[in-house]
Amino acid sequence: MRKIGVRYAVLVYLGLIQCQGLWGGELPVVYLSNVVAIGRKDTPPGPNQGKWVGEATGFFYGKFDHKVSDTLSSYQPFLVTNRHVIEEHIAATTGPLSIRLNPKAGGIVREYDFPLVVDGKPTWHAHPDPQVDLAIVLLNGPWLEQAQVKFGQFRSDVDMLSRAKAKELGVSEGLSVFVMGFPMNLVGQQQDYVVVRQGCIARVRDSLDSPELVKMFLIDSFAFPGNSGSPVVLRPEPSEARFEGEKPPITQSYLLGVVRSYLPYTDMAVSPQTKHLRVTFEENSGLTEVIPADYIEETIKDFK
Repeated sequence: MRKIGVRYAVLVYLGLIQCQGLWGGELPVVYLSNVVAIGRKDTPPGPNQGKWVGEATGFFYGKFDHKVSDTLSSYQPFLVTNRHVIEEHIAATTGPLSIRLNPKAGGIVREYDFPLVVDGKPTWHAHPDPQVDLAIVLLNGPWLEQAQVKFGQFRSDVDMLSRAKAKELGVSEGLSVFVMGFPMNLVGQQQDYVVVRQGCIARVRDSLDSPELVKMFLIDSFAFPGNSGSPVVLRPEPSEARFEGEKPPITQSYLLGVVRSYLPYTDMAVSPQTKHLRVTFEENSGLTEVIPADYIEETIKDFK
């Protein structure tokens, strides 16, 4: 998890924006198998050589390809995470991404290698805008099916909520969200079970109204190292959630975006005698930056 350097954080939203919706609908169980732990194999000689080292979170995203029938569609799968996750992985090792997947038939979780270069060509691509901390890895769909692993994906035509659609539905501050990931390398011993946290949208209207200027939104939910790349999912509202005259409640769960980093709060201890700064303290503010989900589509479109 990368921190954003905030020298003096004035947290206007702490205590002012409260989550109104922690009593909403439930997280679709099928989403749990969409999320994976990303890591690497420890390579230095010694007793830990070959040991799996957790780095971050990622999730599977299916780009709609074509209709197979009235009820069945075909998707090209991608692994989605942050650009800084891939870059830091490359800086740490020459080896492939190592992703933990649970077998369909049960049993102990297994680690699978996903190379970042095949036949001299990169399998991954970052969003062209350096301000958008997002990257995708092209996956082999038939291989995932043949590997007999638990595998789900957020579907681009069904589960992804674009900013245009969010405005149409009336997405705003206070709506509840789920954050799914593997903070602090909390992977399972026998099988991986994703950690699900709750929160709410803290600030989003600037991103919805000025997407060319504001390329992320804030949620009120704690994130920690390992949460980079975690999907943020909108929690469905109960039918009575909106006031009379407002837009209808949002009853479907949607992929809203991708966790980038938490915002730290920096406090300073100043000597009362010399007035000099003696020490600084940095705390997790509980506010987390999220990259909107429609940037995933832009990244895929730009992938040559």
